[in-house]
Amino acid sequence: MLNRVILSARQLTNVIGGGSGAVFDREIMREMGELGVLGSTIQGYGCAGTSYVTYGLLAKEVERVDSGYRSAMSVQSSLVMHPINAYGTEVQKEKFLPKLARGELIGAFGLTEPNHGSDPGGMECRASYDEKNKCYVLHGTKSWITNSPIADVFIVWAKSFAHGNKIKGFILERGMEGLTTPQIHGKFSLRASITGQIAMDSVKVPEENLLPHATGLGGPFGCLNNARYGIAWGVIGAAEFCFHTARQYVLDRMQFKRPLAKNQLIQKKLADMMTEITLAQQACLQVGRLKDKGLAAPEMISLIKRNNCGKCIDIARNARDMLGGNGIADEYHVIRHVMNLEAVNTYEGTHDIHALILGRAITGIQAFTSD
Repeated sequence: MLNRVILSARQLTNVIGGGSGAVFDREIMREMGELGVLGSTIQGYGCAGTSYVTYGLLAKEVERVDSGYRSAMSVQSSLVMHPINAYGTEVQKEKFLPKLARGELIGAFGLTEPNHGSDPGGMECRASYDEKNKCYVLHGTKSWITNSPIADVFIVWAKSFAHGNKIKGFILERGMEGLTTPQIHGKFSLRASITGQIAMDSVKVPEENLLPHATGLGGPFGCLNNARYGIAWGVIGAAEFCFHTARQYVLDRMQFKRPLAKNQLIQKKLADMMTEITLAQQACLQVGRLKDKGLAAPEMISLIKRNNCGKCIDIARNARDMLGGNGIADEYHVIRHVMNLEAVNTYEGTHDIHALILGRAITGIQAFTSD
């Protein structure tokens, strides 16, 4: 009930404004921090220490309001706090995690680049080691980065010459010379979330800001698995909102002297929507329970991310259709969820990329490249 008690009452007006005007309300991060939502599965450092099932339910309730706010929550929790907790030093954990958990600091995650989205291994961002100044020097650009224009802390992945050109993670901080974060404008989706780039022109990063316990793509992929798990839960919240809105609309809307809900076709659509929501939630619940036991394979998370995003965007589209012309009005919020889910279906691994992950698990043959 998190969003209905807190978010709906205090933020829905901002969501509407954000949906039309691309405004992100930074204060919601502090509110999430007060509720213990940020980094909730982490033990200690001011975090709630919840189960992964609980985290999933929280993601669902936040996304019932807006996918943009759930995106901000996911980035903070899974893509910024998780790598610091899993791959960082104790000094790094003590320095960053408590403030991130309270929402006093906002984080961003830099993996995607202008020329490398589904192919992160081809990244062009480079890090060289400056022996004299005991720092790493980063060059490159990350793109489509949630929170970057307002973030205080950045987890950036780059190929490090000092580590045999292997991928390493670095903690960058706002104010470092050569670091800029221009905003991306003109989005039709996730307009209540702020998105930008991380541009690095000889950014000097102290050697103590290297994440020592992650090497190669396993580091960022470990973060992405957590984020994808939250996404699989989150989209259910958006679908539930659209389902309930459509149900109430067809009960209230009179056409041909009877409610739309009296038509068999409408009832079938509602039955199909409810079925897919229920199955999606059961799949997430099972994977969440396995994740809490340390038994959830990455392919399981790909399956629920792919399935739930695809099914939930279909539910949102059907709900928009059931509302007729009113379906595109912000008064009903359904079209906002439709547009948001277009982005959610794409980021953190597209529908087809997750199909290839599953195909590799099924056949033992990778089909990402021609090699």
